Amino acid sequence: MTELASGKLILDRPAEAVARLRLNNPDKRNPLDHEVLDAIAATLPELADGIETRCVIITGTGRAFSAGYDIGAIPEETFERDAEALVAHPFHEAMEAVSSHPYPVLAAINGHCLGGGLELAVRCDLRLCAAGAKLGMPPAKLGLIYGHTGLERFIDVIGVAYTRELFLTGRNLDAERAERIGLVNQVAPDDQLEEASVQLASEIAGNAPLSMTGNKRVIETLARFPRLTPKQEEELVELRRSCFASEDFREGIRAFAEKRRPRWQGR
Repeated sequence: MTELASGKLILDRPAEAVARLRLNNPDKRNPLDHEVLDAIAATLPELADGIETRCVIITGTGRAFSAGYDIGAIPEETFERDAEALVAHPFHEAMEAVSSHPYPVLAAINGHCLGGGLELAVRCDLRLCAAGAKLGMPPAKLGLIYGHTGLERFIDVIGVAYTRELFLTGRNLDAERAERIGLVNQVAPDDQLEEASVQLASEIAGNAPLSMTGNKRVIETLARFPRLTPKQEEELVELRRSCFASEDFREGIRAFAEKRRPRWQGR
């Protein structure tokens, strides 16, 4: 276990090829402050080095996943400057680090997940949610106009209609409704979430590294650019073609035929 951001972020490895980042400031509902955001932005690229970590879990300590931006602690006399600075730089960098991570990232939403905390979860590839969690976006109740890059991610995940509902009403959704609209992939009993998240992450991490990174890249490209340019299409075709020459593809075929676990090399 490694403490980051003065102990407000914990890095551990609960299973083979799985790393877990745990937001760890439960008394304040795990807010996203400068230290935490900078640590997320710095740590995820390190976890992308090699194939030792093939899935990352992001979760929280206590009864909340994250209550979002830590803007309540900003002094009133510097509020305008510091609030904008928090949202504009460290938050953006951390969110982009999650989105651009080459391997799958799983949000294990252990409790209330609000504002920037919900965007952090939405930036992950998959979301496993505790049955008792509440998820919501309060900008309409705070006078905040949300960043277009964040809104774009919500539209990608739940579509325009539900994004409008989430942002224009400011209501919190229960886990069951969040699953129905596609905001989360799966709901687990509160006391089983941690075990379920590690089990799912282990299943993901057992898959072929080149396949996961390649498929994630293709999905991300198609989500960002519904109409591909000829160059983009050529790059994706070449990416798929490259797998046929890989050692891992041959190993996967052999292991399947021999009914054994593959020994991936990431090449």
